[in-house]
Amino acid sequence: MAPPVPDVLPADEYNRVLVENAHPPNRKNPQPRGRYNLMVIGAGTAGLVSAAGAAALGAKVALVERHLMGGDCLNYGCVPSKALIRAARAAYAVKDASRFGVASDLHHTDFAAAMRWMRRTRAQISIHDSVERFSGLGAEVFLGDAHFISKHAVEVEGARIEFSKAIIATGARAAEPNIPGLKEAGYLTNETVFSLTELPRRLIVLGGGPIGCELAQSFHRMGSEVSILGHAPRLLPKEESDASAVLTHRFRREGITLFLGAQIRQVGRVQSGKRVYFDAGEGQKDVVCDEILVAVGRAPNIEGLGLEAADVKFTRQGVIVDDHLRTSNPDIYAAGDIASRFKFTHAAEALARIALQNALFLGRKKASNLVIPWCTYTDPEVAHVGIYATEAQERGIEIEPVDLGLNDNDRAVTDGEIEGFIRIFIAKKDRTLLGAAVVSSHAGESIGEMVLAMQNKLRLSDLSGVIHPYPTQADIIKRAGDASMKSRLKLWMKRLLTKIFELRR
Repeated sequence: MAPPVPDVLPADEYNRVLVENAHPPNRKNPQPRGRYNLMVIGAGTAGLVSAAGAAALGAKVALVERHLMGGDCLNYGCVPSKALIRAARAAYAVKDASRFGVASDLHHTDFAAAMRWMRRTRAQISIHDSVERFSGLGAEVFLGDAHFISKHAVEVEGARIEFSKAIIATGARAAEPNIPGLKEAGYLTNETVFSLTELPRRLIVLGGGPIGCELAQSFHRMGSEVSILGHAPRLLPKEESDASAVLTHRFRREGITLFLGAQIRQVGRVQSGKRVYFDAGEGQKDVVCDEILVAVGRAPNIEGLGLEAADVKFTRQGVIVDDHLRTSNPDIYAAGDIASRFKFTHAAEALARIALQNALFLGRKKASNLVIPWCTYTDPEVAHVGIYATEAQERGIEIEPVDLGLNDNDRAVTDGEIEGFIRIFIAKKDRTLLGAAVVSSHAGESIGEMVLAMQNKLRLSDLSGVIHPYPTQADIIKRAGDASMKSRLKLWMKRLLTKIFELRR
């Protein structure tokens, strides 16, 4: 029996291409042929990287996906959100053009056209994650629900598939908060918001984390009246407080309403839409909207896998793995959102490479050795790698922060993008780089240099010698290196050098 084809709305030509690539209708699964070297469950980033890598090495690979190939990243995450963010930035650029001396008179954005752009780009990219492509790479692709029936076998659509090694890569989904009346009123998540074809006039975003902030700003720039209700006392509560402050100032300046430290009491339907009742420290308030977007975290996809039959231990946070990404069953590994606190596409790719090497080659690669950056793609972007100042304090690590603001960066000034900074954390003991935060319009592009430096155990003074094209915003990293070196020039050193230069005249 063929697995049901997922509904992807609206049913236009772009989504038809997406479905044809990611879950071809009427496709019959192959007949399992003996034992597989590697069984991969889940065809998101971690699963695709694992399957492609194993097949390229000559292993016999089975890849199972119950929904859409490409997983969350292609279908509901990175790809559609960044396409919408790009459209929203274009709309904002027109509105903001007058400060550069360019006359503009934008009264309307075509949300339906922007969403068509999103669906077109998603369909175009979907070929890279398609059933056809991965079958061509040598993996046998099975569509349907997989559940373990023993320590070395799964069942997919009635077929038994045996394996020597397996990687669980089933990812995560939007968490559903237990708020009275929310389910009855109806709400959107990242899995449904990209099916919209009409712009909500009033949008409430529950959650002030990365997903909530990215989509709140994008929908506001497209024309929605947006309110963010965040449980934490500030936006992006895991980031540096100064980064949160920059983003908060920007959001309020653009007209996004913020209710932070909010305890949501109830949601109800009213004649004019949906009403959210909450307390933000000033007594009960309420906000009326047309749509509610829930962005309060992620929940692992562990249901229905039959992990008990495989002797794989798990918790509500996901599958339990050691530093080698091995589960309690020594022949089964897990990678990506299902088993990591780093719920990012690039982290899933890196972790999948470790799981693959360890599973097939008895490797001892460690996940803890990875230097993983992350970025929230608001405007300005907020990127981070390594340790936070608060974390260093909790661990008793003495650090020396090096701070530079974008208002001293020539390219940022000419671009009119001076809201932001770079902050680099150096260990006082040995001057090694421990972490960095970048807030700028191109923070996601700039943080990679810091990752490379940390991976290779460089010092900030080493970055002082890196030559950047002038002018670039990334040049602020070099200037931070210069500032660090200058700070080490003590007064007595300068006096000594002054005497030496006097003698050499």
